[in-house]
Amino acid sequence: MSDAPRTAAAVILWRDGPRGRELYWVKRGALRFAGGFQAFPGGRLDPEDARVAVPGFAGEAAALRACAAREIFEETGVLLARGPALHAEARAEGRRSILAGALGFGDFLARHGLEVDGARLLDAGRWITPPQFPLRYDAHVFLAELPRGEAAEVWPGELASGEWIAAAEAEARWARGEVLLHPPNLWGVQCLAAAAPPACLARLRAPPATEGFITRRVEFQRGLFLAALRTPTLPPATHTNCWMPALEGGGLALVDPGSPWPEEQAFLERVLDDLAADGLAPREIWLTHAHPDHVGAVAALRARHPLVLRAHPDAAARLPPGLGEVTPLADGERLDGRWRALHTPGHALGHVAFLDERTGALLAGDMVSTLSTIVIDPPEGDMAVYLRSLERLVAAGPHTLFPAHGPPTQGAAEKLAEYLAHRREREAKVLAAAEEPGSLDEVTARAYADAPAPMLPFAARSCLASLLKLEREGRVARDREVWRARHTGA
Repeated sequence: MSDAPRTAAAVILWRDGPRGRELYWVKRGALRFAGGFQAFPGGRLDPEDARVAVPGFAGEAAALRACAAREIFEETGVLLARGPALHAEARAEGRRSILAGALGFGDFLARHGLEVDGARLLDAGRWITPPQFPLRYDAHVFLAELPRGEAAEVWPGELASGEWIAAAEAEARWARGEVLLHPPNLWGVQCLAAAAPPACLARLRAPPATEGFITRRVEFQRGLFLAALRTPTLPPATHTNCWMPALEGGGLALVDPGSPWPEEQAFLERVLDDLAADGLAPREIWLTHAHPDHVGAVAALRARHPLVLRAHPDAAARLPPGLGEVTPLADGERLDGRWRALHTPGHALGHVAFLDERTGALLAGDMVSTLSTIVIDPPEGDMAVYLRSLERLVAAGPHTLFPAHGPPTQGAAEKLAEYLAHRREREAKVLAAAEEPGSLDEVTARAYADAPAPMLPFAARSCLASLLKLEREGRVARDREVWRARHTGA
């Protein structure tokens, strides 16, 4: 389970620019939270923020505005402050010192006779990260117009880039699947695209499908929704992503509705009710494979809704009884005119990934996780087959990766290639570890010396899969019974 939310502030910075109403967004670097996503400048509340004077405001309202002003100065160089004009050299030196931790933001302001211009920071809503995410924030969003004479510039570091973009074009890029946005940032983009400040403020403060500042409406690209459900899955994952693509003919497909627990199924039903109000009723279930953490809600859903259930025949044969008729999925079959089913066994028999041939979105199931490596567990798991399936996905050239466990990420083909290279590096370690006699646990301990101790039992299954592959290839020749001591059915 994730930690309690951390208080944070973010700023939707806007201007009337050469392309109409523009906003400034940044691209997060390789960070633990929202790495590769577009976002508005912002970050965590610092204890020092409470000691920064913000005329006209007190308590939390002042501290949050101080946080917002500090973060936007650190990330973009824009100074939302009142007082004497500041030379570029003094501004840059102050920014460098603050980023290095050598100078507090309040001390910087006092040194130059400045104070935070809190009136520029208009309340634009509050968002709390849903509990399935590994890091959670209680984010207070502010809307601020770029002051005259200010310019935004991202320096190398945590941020990969920053740019001014027309709000309508930002929304279009998201809709085409070219960028990723978390719900608060998407809502800010959509509101500014629809109306200019201050008219957009009321809408900004009232996002749909939200309870206690936590939204149920998660749409990472247009027409691709998410309900992350708590499931009995393997650590470090705690949830299985139920991706829900909107279908051309109307309605939704539900990919891997995996939770067997009533409270999670009730949450999924609330999400489906929200989407049905927009004309998106559930029509089909698509399964990537038959593992329990991917199929746990199928029976309950089919009891409530008239849903077509689709799965590869090898997966269908492994489904629990009582789920009803299964429509077989063929390799290469096109669903709804745009989603290509790709047979990708190796992790599981009958595993299928779904590729959107228009946007390059890949619903990858358990072919890859953005939280950890995937366990390949013999006898169902086969490392050689799994690696060939990964190679097939790389060759398909996907753009954005939507895994069953963990957040999505762009550069899907590159990420898959990195994952494939990591598997080959691990295989080399297994090969080296097998040069010395030992049990499966001993070989695993040598080959996975970098793995946390609690993960070694899971690593042992993948280690065994690598050993069996190497044995078939004639690259190792050890006592089969030693390796297969925990490999029932071999």
